[in-house]
Amino acid sequence: MSRPTPTTIVLVALVWTAMLSFGGVAAETVMLYPNIFGDAPASLERAREFLVAGGPGDYFPPLGASVVVTGLAAVALTWRDPGLRWWVAAAVAVFVACEFLFSVLFFWPRNEIMFVDPVGTHTPEHLRQVAGEFVAGHRVRLAGGGVTAVLAFVALLRRVRATAVPAAVTPVGVGR
Repeated sequence: MSRPTPTTIVLVALVWTAMLSFGGVAAETVMLYPNIFGDAPASLERAREFLVAGGPGDYFPPLGASVVVTGLAAVALTWRDPGLRWWVAAAVAVFVACEFLFSVLFFWPRNEIMFVDPVGTHTPEHLRQVAGEFVAGHRVRLAGGGVTAVLAFVALLRRVRATAVPAAVTPVGVGR
């Protein structure tokens, strides 16, 4: 059996980090979001009290950075292979657009309003509106994470298929 190449190793790392990120966002959607955004502004205050020792902001930035780093390494290692290049480049582009840029431009200002600004700064109506926008926008992030994971996985499958060594086939009954 041959050893995996650096390209294959980096593609595995990209798939792994992309799936961890998508899985984290999906779990957050199902478990945390109904509790955090379900009854704003009261639920936002409970979330402030609960998410003290750690929260999504402790998990997703380092994980997102690892997706970007492994993605850029995968782009560099697959650039000469057009059968892989565009799958990997698309995975990285979707992740950067939906997880990073969209978060910076859309989610971070809303996080400030809901979780950083002192309680009582904003009206309950405004907090409900911002919470609703956050949940609606979250669908973009969830979809982007799913698309990123699928694109990276397809690239890995294409790499494995292209580099697989066919097994020696022995006809049935021969050698018995």
